[in-house]
Amino acid sequence: MTANAKRIFWTITISAALIGSLGLGIRQNFGLFLTDMTRDLELGREAFAFAMALQNIVWGIGTPIVGALADKYGSGKMIALGGIAYAFGLYIMANADGVFGLNMGTGLLIGIGQAGVGFAVLLGAVARQVPPEKRSVALGIVTAGGSFGQFYMAPVSLGLIEATGWSTALLYIAGLALIMVALATALTGTAADANEGDPSQTLSEAVREAGGDRSYWLLSSGFFVCGFQVAFIAVHLPAYIGDLGFDATTGATAIALIGLFNVAGTYACGVLGGRYSKKILLAGLYFLRAAVVAVFLIVPPSELSVLVFASAMGVLWLGTVPLTSGLVAHIFGIRYMSTLFGVVFFSHQIGSFIGVWWGGHIYDTTGSYDQMWVASVALGIMAGFLHLPITEKPLRPITQVP
Repeated sequence: MTANAKRIFWTITISAALIGSLGLGIRQNFGLFLTDMTRDLELGREAFAFAMALQNIVWGIGTPIVGALADKYGSGKMIALGGIAYAFGLYIMANADGVFGLNMGTGLLIGIGQAGVGFAVLLGAVARQVPPEKRSVALGIVTAGGSFGQFYMAPVSLGLIEATGWSTALLYIAGLALIMVALATALTGTAADANEGDPSQTLSEAVREAGGDRSYWLLSSGFFVCGFQVAFIAVHLPAYIGDLGFDATTGATAIALIGLFNVAGTYACGVLGGRYSKKILLAGLYFLRAAVVAVFLIVPPSELSVLVFASAMGVLWLGTVPLTSGLVAHIFGIRYMSTLFGVVFFSHQIGSFIGVWWGGHIYDTTGSYDQMWVASVALGIMAGFLHLPITEKPLRPITQVP
């Protein structure tokens, strides 16, 4: 690449990574608010879990819609609107006095905001603007940004909660969310700017083509499992650690370690995805997740076992994103990637909805998360096998469009 091309590459990639770090980092630490909020609002864990589940399903429903709008009208506009909705949702969440405010802020508004600043829009914008040979690495860096956000937002969130209380802490975090609006200016472009693929293909034709392809459905099914596992662990792990008798700092440290180790894990998946079979890497990742959870359940609980589990899970945390989005781009092209990956991501969010809500429901009805951990193991094994039959080749010859 020329010096100017490198400058553009890093400006786009780092801006998207920073947006992802804030959007994902803030929400991935909502589990740190669970105990205090449910106590002060006199709610059960299922009520908090349902608000988070609502957020996930709204995020999922909104993602293909916002992705289509980004493909048509521009990524930057959708990201800016998403950042505003996100900050407003945090403001409503901070002032919640019951279930309604919790659902409106945490669920509806942050869900809409997350759709705007989420991976479908970010990765689509980046994929269109970076060279094909650098695409997998760029997608890995952007996804790793989300993990880094989880790492640095854990001590920030816990520190704010301990210093100011959960309500004021959320107001400060709402201010941080507005940074995403400023960063959106670096991410421009629509589907018309894509220089690969068939310029005559319409959005509806691309969606119908993908919907008739078995590999697309296998990818979507596997990503459902990713959502189930990640959402359950992100929201309920701090409370689970507290139930084991450890303090809040241990829970925050575990969430931070997941984010820290996933920076390396996700970047590695992006690099490996540019060299080796993405479907094999995905299958291996899901099998390893199942093994890590199984060992965590078998080993006697201790602070060391918690931190080792968090570190190991962190390596495997969001590596699915550059690999799954990379497969979508490889098989179907980048012209309508925000929309097509958005549909796959909707499946992820259905899994997230079930993982978060069912976790709270199971705990409130049984007093234990055991069923959820066992389900995570079984689903991880299933997802590994689902990826093996995927046909990993472009649906049509890749052509460069001037």
